[in-house]
Amino acid sequence: MEALQPLPRTLLRDRAYTAIRDAIVAGEIEPGAVVRDAEFAERLGLSRAPVREAFARLVDEGLLESKPQSYTRVTPVVAADVRDAAAVVGAMHELVTRAAVPRLRDADLDVMRAANERFAAAVRAGDVDEALRADDELHDVLVRGSGNRAAAATVARYTPLIRRLERRRFGEGGSCRSAGLHERLIEACAAGDTEAAVRVTADIWNTLSDLVDDDTTD
Repeated sequence: MEALQPLPRTLLRDRAYTAIRDAIVAGEIEPGAVVRDAEFAERLGLSRAPVREAFARLVDEGLLESKPQSYTRVTPVVAADVRDAAAVVGAMHELVTRAAVPRLRDADLDVMRAANERFAAAVRAGDVDEALRADDELHDVLVRGSGNRAAAATVARYTPLIRRLERRRFGEGGSCRSAGLHERLIEACAAGDTEAAVRVTADIWNTLSDLVDDDTTD
C-alpha cells in the first residue's frame, strides 16, 4: 500500500529541523540551553540521524552553536547577528518587492489586505503567534510574486534570527511592526507604484533597528 511506504529521509530531517527551529524561535528552548540529539529524537519520535542533520543545519543558520565532543546549545540573541540578518532580509524584501509589484493581481492584494487585518487584530489582542503568522503571509505574497527563488531561500534562512527577537519583544509588551506601514505598502502595490512600495518596505525593515538596540547583547 503506497500510503504506508517509509518516509523519505529528507522529510524526516526537515520535520526535525522545522520543529526544533520553531521551538527555538518561540523561546520554548531558551538561549544557552543545551540540546541533545537523543532527547529530541525521543520527543519527536524519530531516530537520532535526522535530528543530528537538523542540528547541523541550525548551527549553519546561527540558531545553534556546537563544540565537538562537548555541547550543542542555543545561541544567545546577539545584536551584531540580528543586525546582519535584518540587513540581508531587508535587502531581499526590497528586491522581491521591486520584482513583484508589476505582477500582482487583485487576488494577491486581497490576501495582503486580509493578512494585515489579522495582523492588526492580533497586535491589539497581544497574540504574538497570530501577528507574526499574518506578517509572514502578507510579505510572502511579494516573495512568491517575485519568482526569485534565491531571494526566497535567503529570507527563509535568516528570518528566524530576527523573529526570535521580535517574538520576545512583542511578548514583553514591546512594539511590533506597524499595521499602518503595511497599509501604505498595500496602497503602493495597488497603485502599481513600485518605487513607493520599495521605500515603504525599507521603512518596515528599518523599524527593526530599535529592537536590536533595545534588547540584544553585543
